[in-house]
Amino acid sequence: MVYENLSGTIGNTPLVRLNKITEGLTGTYYAKVEAFNPGQSAKDRIAYYMVEQAEKKGLIKPGGTIVEATSGNTGFSIAMLSAIKGYKCILTLTSKASTEKISLLKSLGAEVIICPVDVSPEDPRSYYSRAEQIAKETPNAFYLAQNFNTDNAAAHYHSTGPEIWKQTEGKITHYVCCAGTGGTLSGVAKYLKEQNPAIRIIGIDAYGSVLKKFWETGIYDPNEIKPYKVEGLGKNIIPSNIDFSLIDEFIKVSDRDSAIRARELASKEGLLMGYSSGSAMHGIFQIQDELDENSVVVALFSDHGSRYLGKIYNDGWMTEQGYLLGNESETKVPSINEWEDHEHYYSYESVKRRYRTYYRIYRLMYRKYISQTKKSLGL
Repeated sequence: MVYENLSGTIGNTPLVRLNKITEGLTGTYYAKVEAFNPGQSAKDRIAYYMVEQAEKKGLIKPGGTIVEATSGNTGFSIAMLSAIKGYKCILTLTSKASTEKISLLKSLGAEVIICPVDVSPEDPRSYYSRAEQIAKETPNAFYLAQNFNTDNAAAHYHSTGPEIWKQTEGKITHYVCCAGTGGTLSGVAKYLKEQNPAIRIIGIDAYGSVLKKFWETGIYDPNEIKPYKVEGLGKNIIPSNIDFSLIDEFIKVSDRDSAIRARELASKEGLLMGYSSGSAMHGIFQIQDELDENSVVVALFSDHGSRYLGKIYNDGWMTEQGYLLGNESETKVPSINEWEDHEHYYSYESVKRRYRTYYRIYRLMYRKYISQTKKSLGL
């Protein structure tokens, strides 16, 4: 098939059965592998749909600038589409973004602005505030605002949802998806619930995010906000794109468990997936008590693992975080049961490795504090 440009290849990603990693589990398991999109992530869908809708509404004019705050993947998709359509692209990212993502964005011609990760959304230094301000100050610019743009969820309602329903022949019983901006989760959930209200929607959140507690209580609690490593899920704001009424269960997954599961997907299934795909995979293991032999579980894997080679697929980084067992050169990834092994966790070598990591972190924090103090005193 011949396409006019790369955007024509977005969507219709494969549903891949999970075999070895789910061995011994009850039910049938599939992964919706969004890395097959040209930009290697599910964000291609929303970027294309949001830009197309903005063009139809006259919000973006020829030669204009698209501005967005992004964790990386949406930015890549926007940068790709901007190159195709002839727009300038300015992206704000947090300092948590991997170097691979930043390099990819710049290679597509995007201007990348890095913002601190440990500030409130209202802080003028946050990547949300910076994107909004840049859009206001830049002539002929449009801020996509994926967290609050309803075309985000609509993109998945019109594409990803119908694809999953068709690919499972309507047999899907559980949909597992990470919650970030909420578009992928809510858009697909809305379509699936319309086809069969009995389908259970499982949202995956990060420790350090406010989403799960808001779903449980309806209260935005800033005390929930803490730094976390995993990219592509969790928020320190409440995106209007998340329809919390569609979610049947919310599960929090740790940075460590997400990294371990992602590496297991690679070693057992040959699926080199992104960090959040490990989160979704671990979520499957958390819902085993509600599954039976007739269960058909679909987990959405958002992006490709090549963007995390310096992190979860790097043994040095994994060791620094305390995620690997044994010597620092050892590549073995522990199973969840091994992590719960009391004797290993409190072994001399394990404790020594963790304290060495903590010492390095505190030393960096101290240097940063001294540097900031000197700067404030004009020294």
